[in-house]
Amino acid sequence: MVSLVKKIRHGEIWDFPGGIHPPENKIQSTRLPVVKANLAEEFILPIKQHIGRSGDLAVKVGDKVLKGQQLTKFTASFMLPVHAPTSGEIVSIEPRQTAHPSGLTETCFVLKPDGKDQWAQKNPLPDFKSETPEQLINVIRHSGIAGLGGAGFPTGRKIQSGIAKTEILIINAAECEPYITADDMLMRENAFEIIEGIQVLEYILKPDLVIIAVEDNKPEAIKALEDAALNKNLVIRAIPTKYPSGGEKQLIKILTNKEVPQKGIPADIGVLVQNVGTVHAIKKAVIDGEPLIERIVTLTGKTFAQPINSWVRLGTPVQALLDEYGYKEDKKSPRIIMGGPMMGFTLPSTSVPITKTTNCLLAPTRKEIAPKHPEVACIRCGQCAEVCPASLLPQQLFWYSKDKDFDKCEELNLSDCIECGACAYVCPSEIPLVHYYRQAKAEIRINKEESESAERAKLRFEERKARLERDKEERESRFKAAAESRRKEMNKTDDDAVAAAIARVKALKSDPQAAPAVKPAVAAAIARAKAKQADALKANSETPDNSEMAKIREERKRLARERKAEKEQSLSSQTNADNTSEKADKKTAVAAAIARAKAKKAAQAKAATDNEATEVSKTDTPSPELESENKPTADKKKAAVAAAIARAKAKKTAQAKAATDNEITEVSKTDTPSSELESENKPTVDKKKAAVAAAIARAKAKKTAQAKAATDNETTVVSKTDTLSSELESENKPTVDNKKAAVAAAIARAKAKKTAQAKAATDNETTVVSKTDTLSSELESENKPTVDKKKAAVAAAIARAKAKKAAQAADKKAKEKE
Repeated sequence: MVSLVKKIRHGEIWDFPGGIHPPENKIQSTRLPVVKANLAEEFILPIKQHIGRSGDLAVKVGDKVLKGQQLTKFTASFMLPVHAPTSGEIVSIEPRQTAHPSGLTETCFVLKPDGKDQWAQKNPLPDFKSETPEQLINVIRHSGIAGLGGAGFPTGRKIQSGIAKTEILIINAAECEPYITADDMLMRENAFEIIEGIQVLEYILKPDLVIIAVEDNKPEAIKALEDAALNKNLVIRAIPTKYPSGGEKQLIKILTNKEVPQKGIPADIGVLVQNVGTVHAIKKAVIDGEPLIERIVTLTGKTFAQPINSWVRLGTPVQALLDEYGYKEDKKSPRIIMGGPMMGFTLPSTSVPITKTTNCLLAPTRKEIAPKHPEVACIRCGQCAEVCPASLLPQQLFWYSKDKDFDKCEELNLSDCIECGACAYVCPSEIPLVHYYRQAKAEIRINKEESESAERAKLRFEERKARLERDKEERESRFKAAAESRRKEMNKTDDDAVAAAIARVKALKSDPQAAPAVKPAVAAAIARAKAKQADALKANSETPDNSEMAKIREERKRLARERKAEKEQSLSSQTNADNTSEKADKKTAVAAAIARAKAKKAAQAKAATDNEATEVSKTDTPSPELESENKPTADKKKAAVAAAIARAKAKKTAQAKAATDNEITEVSKTDTPSSELESENKPTVDKKKAAVAAAIARAKAKKTAQAKAATDNETTVVSKTDTLSSELESENKPTVDNKKAAVAAAIARAKAKKTAQAKAATDNETTVVSKTDTLSSELESENKPTVDKKKAAVAAAIARAKAKKAAQAADKKAKEKE
């Protein structure tokens, strides 16, 4: 690089291939100094005037704005703001036709000036070296500066790409396009400001060498720059006049003999190129604090009374300039070309505005620049290939572009075409080659964007699909883990329950005396009830107070439900291994209970107490067997109860001489306590009759008080009896399922009986008492001499039951099946 810098400083230059020498036609627009254009009646400001994305709106319709105020704001590096060229009001934000060959519309601000031309607040930085390079780049971005040579690339972004990589800074002042003299006049009149702008770039980029390249057909501009650059470390290089020497890649080749790699940028080889007009705008933005709101535009062509260069505010309609500078259109071929004759294009309308990339308005006569003739077939002369500065094959590119074979166009490096128009200029067939190249480039760009968009959509779809699959797998794994955890917890709970139940059973068997006794509160209540009933009978009271018995009954039901739930859980956890030992214990218990019952009967034969009160209290009082289900002697007492019930059934069959109604037996079982408890007292027949009358009166009183809960009470009592019976009668079937079935059957039978007995409440109550007497007589008949009277009572009860049974047979059978 050191040797190259020395060569450049010694004045060595190189050349690029191809190129042409069209008529320059620059003299007519340089005869007069640069003037300022008048304010237009309205300004049209497209929100996008550069390569990249448009900025975000910062004002709305009706807002008052000042000169230099931002109308849009940028949030990305390829965005640039647009500023108000003068003070006034935003009257609309709407689509307007802009300077483009297609004539399409773009969103524009329409500004109505107020004539005051009042500046917004400026922030000049005369001592710019006290700021950091990043801060200066940010100022350049906020000033909305884009490349003024015609490309419109964001200047701040371009400078950012060259930081710490730029070895040679080239200021492009070649201005090779015919007719255009905007840069020439800028250098003549503002050379000192251009040098200040170069110093700002030197401070930011710190290059090894700065070169100002000017074509040798601009001697006045070269002289002005040399005067302004005295004692400055700059190289002002005059290069041969040749089109398109002002192209970026071609200028780099001329000055450094380097070539920009294909699809690369100059920064890749340590070079940065800036247009001279852009450098002047940088000076105005940084040192003066003024954003880009105006530029020099060349107004030339023989249709103007006097071609001239003018400072024009951005957004000024083209028609306003034409009117101001004496334009007279050609009657046969009126044309307004934006740009030069080589790279410019004909405007679709004169209402379009001046933008940041507008450097010339050319209005030639048809003799000055003849209109395009219809194209004819290519004659394969090859002149287009000879003049191409990019060493391409314009003929082949034309064929493939016309056939829309874009893949082949890319193979032939269509993207390297700078659209200089040299090929079309020399074409004898007058084929608008650049037109085909531009169209092909646009379609390639669109296809590439669509392909990239489709690829992004595909990636998003695949990522979404993968994400959904991951979510599904995660959910399934979570569900499996939760299910496994629940299974382990349930197994652990069941094992713990079984172990606890087995432990309790073993503890009870090993220490029978540890069984809890009847709760003291229950025992006290029973004692109080017995005392009250005895007092009532002594006082010949027909309606004894049974409130305590009702409380006892409710407490007994609650305790029975609790014991039942605990027993079901305990029985479900018992193993089949305990069945054999339990059978033996139960047989022994049955035998012992039978012997005990006979001994009690012999010892109690002489005792005479109030039979009715005792029997009723015993009936309402929970049996020891039922209340001690959790005691260690429960199995033996159950066996005793079962034996007593079996013995009563056998005696009844022998004495009745007829088939006794099953319903009477079921009810009698419900209301009759075990034989061991019943045989404590044997009252006389007379006392039994009195007790029956008292029981009937009490039953009627209870019926009224218990009407709302009759069904529940009956069901509960029957279910308890049936449950106990089923437990005692199914010694070899201790499982929970059999017990549940027995309970369900008992409940069903109770409901059926309740429905059938609704019409005869009094008879039912009498029947219940008679059934109680009947069973008592059966149990007491062993040592009782009053058997005949009891038989009469049994016969009466049987007669009543048979009368009812005839009407209830169908319903009862259906209910018993359930």
